[in-house]
Amino acid sequence: MAEKIILAYSGGLDTAVAIRWLKEEKGYDVVALTVDVGMDRQREELQSRAMAAGAASFEWSDVQDEFVRHFVFPAVMAGAQYQGVYPLATALSRPLIAREMVAAARREGATAVAHGCTAKGNDQVRLDVSVQALAPDLAIVAPLREWAMDRESEIDYAHEHNIPISVTKKSPYSIDENLYGRSIETGPLEDPWTEPPDDVWLWTKSPADAPDEATYLEIGFERGVPTTLDGKATDPVDLINSLNKIAGEHGVGRIDTIEDRLVGIKSREVYEAPAGVTLLAAHGAVESLVLSKEQRRFKAQVAQEYADLVYNGLWYSTHHQDLQAYIQSTQRYVTGTARLKLHKGTVTVVGRKSPRSLYDFALATYDKGDEFDRTAAVGFINIWGLPVKVQSQVQPMEEFKE
Repeated sequence: MAEKIILAYSGGLDTAVAIRWLKEEKGYDVVALTVDVGMDRQREELQSRAMAAGAASFEWSDVQDEFVRHFVFPAVMAGAQYQGVYPLATALSRPLIAREMVAAARREGATAVAHGCTAKGNDQVRLDVSVQALAPDLAIVAPLREWAMDRESEIDYAHEHNIPISVTKKSPYSIDENLYGRSIETGPLEDPWTEPPDDVWLWTKSPADAPDEATYLEIGFERGVPTTLDGKATDPVDLINSLNKIAGEHGVGRIDTIEDRLVGIKSREVYEAPAGVTLLAAHGAVESLVLSKEQRRFKAQVAQEYADLVYNGLWYSTHHQDLQAYIQSTQRYVTGTARLKLHKGTVTVVGRKSPRSLYDFALATYDKGDEFDRTAAVGFINIWGLPVKVQSQVQPMEEFKE
């Protein structure tokens, strides 16, 4: 009897041809596992494709709610954006997919797991390291690391073996999609000078074609977790879907960036993340009211470290646990509401409020009712500037030169 292998199956080109390769070249019985973290694909269609490609069986795991609650929302609370722009949608899904692969392997008695990642990508690291952390006894097979085929060759292989695929040579994009965002790679996007073609975008309208009238919405948070939309309690998955639709209609969430991959190369990445961009703006607005200056300064450093950790595939690490403990502590008073304006590709914070706000009108106002002690200013400045004054007296500064 052939050994079983669990293949993380998305229904895309890479995993479609991987089924046949794992079966014919490696002799495995392939269990095609689709982990649904929010994708615009039907279970019946994917199952039909997988079986036609040669899978021994097909499994579907719907983890959308868990993905949002335990992966997306913690990243929002952290303020995580890789290199300041990428909300980490794909990266956040990988540790959950790896966990489901391991669970399926245990159920099926499989000795190995597989994925369709290339040797150039980050996802191979995220999946491999996660599996190694959760089940070091399982073998990991990555056909595209062993199989010297480019995308055109894969398409030809699929046609030769009657493997159903949706990719064509005219539309050769590699796309990953979940509730929190879409990533689009390859094809004409590999030229960083080329503007992304219109057919790249699916979730977002062109800002030029977005409505002329702005939309305002309010997002409420409790201890850092998004809980309401326009004052109504909203299920996590419904909240993400609603924000994707509303913000996408206004052209919000398009990201075109040059990214430094973990494997050491720069790549041109195009993303759509309407909900992610909107949530991060809203969360940051409420934080600005309730965190002290020192907390905000240090948490910005932690956010960068957290984003790097997620991007680099170290979700199942003690370092992640330690960072998460700090982030969770910072969120205990992040309760409040942000008011946002969506218009022509931009999301702007136009209001924020919190019952735990450190903003004191009596101290901040320049009008009547000002309670700030003006007489303290001169003494404060003298003490604050004393080290600079003393140093300049005994160590005259040289004239600044360009």
